Order: sequence, then structure tokens, then C-alpha cells
Amino acid sequence: MARNASCVLLLVSLSLFISATTTAKPTTTRSTSDINFVKTSCRSTTYPAICVQSLSGYASAIQQSPREMALTALSVSQARAESCKSFVTKLSKFKNLKSREQKAIHDCLDEVNDTVDRISKSVQELKQSGGSKGQDFEWHMSNVETWVSAALTDENTCSDGFAGKAFDGKVKTSVRAQIVSVAQYISNALCLVNQKSLDLRADWISAEDEGLD
Repeated sequence: MARNASCVLLLVSLSLFISATTTAKPTTTRSTSDINFVKTSCRSTTYPAICVQSLSGYASAIQQSPREMALTALSVSQARAESCKSFVTKLSKFKNLKSREQKAIHDCLDEVNDTVDRISKSVQELKQSGGSKGQDFEWHMSNVETWVSAALTDENTCSDGFAGKAFDGKVKTSVRAQIVSVAQYISNALCLVNQKSLDLRADWISAEDEGLD
């Protein structure tokens, strides 16, 4: 009984740790126009409220740039995924887990590792596409969309691993809460990449012409 209580308390502590590390925002001066740009862009996402909440703190860096909007959304998703990875890693070391929970958690950790790797690649690919044109640019964008979509699938696969009443309990609830949150961030980032592709293209071409890239 004492072990179960300790397990629950540790889960709560880990959840609070994850929340603290993923909700912090930079303290920069933000103009009304920059914030409005973020809000307008977020309307096209799957979870607009989460989009605004997670990206408005970066409005001064995003300004009016679709490129920075997409890059920031991916970077925030990456940070969220890395925190989730830390959470699941700590959870996998619990001594009193059921055998089926241990397997599901280890399988989930593999999926989360893939998520972090794919989002990281997407961020770098999006940055590298700045000086590209035509088919080269489209190739970069295709890679980004493929990796972000695959990362979203990873999160869904992890969550599916805890399906069924046999997994009901604190472990399933805690893991799924983290996975759902990461998936929402990734889904928003994918929307911004997909739906703003034309704006991104125009933004990069304009930046290149002005010698900014």
C-alpha cells in the first residue's frame, strides 16, 4: 500500500515537473500586431487555444513571419516531446509496475524517442530550406511534412499501447495525458506547415532577395 502511495506521489511530482518545464515563456516585449498575427495564424490549427497559449510568448520573435511561426511551433513541439521523453524514461524505472505496464511503457519510450528525432530533423530541414527554390524547396517541405506526420503517428501508437481496461489506473492516465498534450502541439505545428506553405515560400523568397538568409 505504501509503495502504491509513493508511486502515485512520484507520478504527480513528475507531472508537475513536466508542466513547469513546458509552459515557461520568454519574457520579451510583444507588439499588438505581432500577437494578432499569432492569433490569426492559430485559427487554422486543430487546437487554436493551445496554439495561442504556447506561441504568443514568442510573438516578438515571430513578428509577421510565417516561417518563424512554423519554426517556433516545431521548436515548442520538440521541447514538449523531450519533456515527455524524460517523463516516460523516469516512469519506466519504477519497480512496482505490472509486466504489461512495463512493456507498454518501454514500447512507448521507443515511439517518443522517434518523435523527438523526427521533430528535430523537421526543425533543421525547415531552416535549411531558406535558401532553396523550386523543386529543391518543395523537397525540403515534403521532408518536413513527412517527418512531422510520422511523429504524430508515433504519439498515437504510444497511446494505443495502453488501450483496454487492463491498463486502467494512474500509469495509463499519466502517460496518456503527456502523449495527448504532445500530439496536440505536433498537430498544430503540422497545420501551420501545411496551411501556410504558400506564405512560407513567399516569406523565404522575400528574405533571400533582401539578403537576410
